[in-house]
Amino acid sequence: MTHLVDVSQEPHQGAIWPRLRIEAATVAAGEPILASMLHAVILNHERLEDALGYVLASKIGGVNMNDMQVREICDQALHENPDIIRRVEADFQAVLERDPACKGFLQPFLFFKGFLALQTQRIAHQLWRDERQTLALFFQSRVSELFAVDIHPATRIGAGIMLDHATGIVFGETAVIGDNVSIMQDVTLGGTGAERGDRHPKIEEGVLIGAGAKVLGNITVGHHARIAACSVVLKNVAPHCTVAGIPAKPVGGECCPEPARSMDHMLVED
Repeated sequence: MTHLVDVSQEPHQGAIWPRLRIEAATVAAGEPILASMLHAVILNHERLEDALGYVLASKIGGVNMNDMQVREICDQALHENPDIIRRVEADFQAVLERDPACKGFLQPFLFFKGFLALQTQRIAHQLWRDERQTLALFFQSRVSELFAVDIHPATRIGAGIMLDHATGIVFGETAVIGDNVSIMQDVTLGGTGAERGDRHPKIEEGVLIGAGAKVLGNITVGHHARIAACSVVLKNVAPHCTVAGIPAKPVGGECCPEPARSMDHMLVED
């Protein structure tokens, strides 16, 4: 049985790449059938940026754009905006800290479609900022086809984000997501009709959004608020507030201090 290295201690940014390589080498030694893949994706590279470009290209590449073309686009975006890697490292830490099913950095890097979809959107967002909108939309389309995750390239997303399971996630063009937010599967940050302009939700730092929730319109969900599963949110949510229901209303008083980090979905009855 192959065991990963101990990841019980919180890594500092910059330490993630060495630990990812150690995990890959450990698995390659214990599971030889995966060794070739792990060398190609991780161990043959010197930087996280290079490995990230490779793994995203291996997922996104296809008939209409081959792996090498996608990799060149990723490499260019990562070179142009080094802050992307800072956000990627924070996302790694978020997944390891908040997902008890995650045993190390190797799993999200290779297999977690929420993590991979998020990093692809970070590349697409840079393309959008560079006025390469059609190419950015190509990346969005491929992620939607591959992962059933539909995040518009213009969506502004902070660091330390966990998209858990991620199937069915939809984020609209003018949505904004702050740092250290946790979002479960089948969540929509959408509009309320055919209006144009700024029309999507603004999710502040530390928010937890439960599975199946729909947050609609140009509204604000205040920092460290919590949205219960399957709720429909149509109005602003105050900071540190828990809302639930259709339409969503405050319940249970002030929620736990850091819901996105604790992943505490339990509602306290009045």
